[in-house]
Amino acid sequence: MTAYIIFLISLALLFDFLNGFHDSANSIATVVSTRVLTPRQAVIWAAFFNFIAFLFLGLHVADTIGKGIIDAGVMDSNIILATLVGACVWDILTWYLGLPTSSSHALIGGMVGAALVKAGPDALVAKGIIKTVTFIFISPTVGLLLGLAIGIAVYWAFRKASPREVDHIFRRGQLVSAALYSLGHGGNDAQKTMGIIAGLLFSAGLLGDTFYIPFWVIVSCQAAIAAGTMFGGWRIVKTMGQKIAKLKPVDGFCAETGAAITLFFSTMMGIPVSTTHTITGAIMGVGSLRRLSAVRWGVAGRIVWAWILTIPGAAAISAVTFFLATRI
Repeated sequence: MTAYIIFLISLALLFDFLNGFHDSANSIATVVSTRVLTPRQAVIWAAFFNFIAFLFLGLHVADTIGKGIIDAGVMDSNIILATLVGACVWDILTWYLGLPTSSSHALIGGMVGAALVKAGPDALVAKGIIKTVTFIFISPTVGLLLGLAIGIAVYWAFRKASPREVDHIFRRGQLVSAALYSLGHGGNDAQKTMGIIAGLLFSAGLLGDTFYIPFWVIVSCQAAIAAGTMFGGWRIVKTMGQKIAKLKPVDGFCAETGAAITLFFSTMMGIPVSTTHTITGAIMGVGSLRRLSAVRWGVAGRIVWAWILTIPGAAAISAVTFFLATRI
């Protein structure tokens, strides 16, 4: 293993850390905004379940990223470098602006941009890209509908209970829903970095003739995303937990449960969805249960525009990086 490959693996783990840092709001915003846990308690809770996610959800997403977005034969160290630079720069930019955009789609955009510069459209795996882009719209919609449906069911089931009783029950219930969501987050997002590192190792001939995910890659990626979550992205916590809709513990429970179900399904299907999109949709669904005006649609619209721009934005940064890297 050369020094350059070690450097790229380190850069990939940095991206994974930034992913956890950037997306920590997804895992903890509702449980913090409802004051079920303090921010410090919440990040520890979320990080633990981020780390153990691979034990439950398999490695289907890692396989998709490793060989289902661009042709594995095109993958090389320069593409990996450009991909990671594009994704990291986009993550840092949107973190600074307080926008909960998708680290997942930034990574995919980075891969697409670099591959286009190197080999043109033939380097792209259309099926995998179409599936991923389609779920930009499907995952928040499913999250919204599940959050709304679970909210309706819960509110009906506890319609005769006093507000104090409901609050007491769901302050405990939200610990479970936050844990489930963090499992889904760690299971889907960390696998994207696993796929990148495994693709790099495979292209360098270090995995033999068969593509697979080494165990040390699995543990390293889960640890990196958990560490990122531990540090937390507090700018985005404010947007997710307060600006979209004000939540009570029962609302947080419904949103997290709806989002977790969506992530479990997507991960088992090998679809690299955005955990950000999913939880935002679920929060909107629960917020609209009380009244449509409870959701601050102006903020939601700004977030949606950031989603739309993520793949082309990261692709552009990656394309420029690849061009420069191959000419230095």
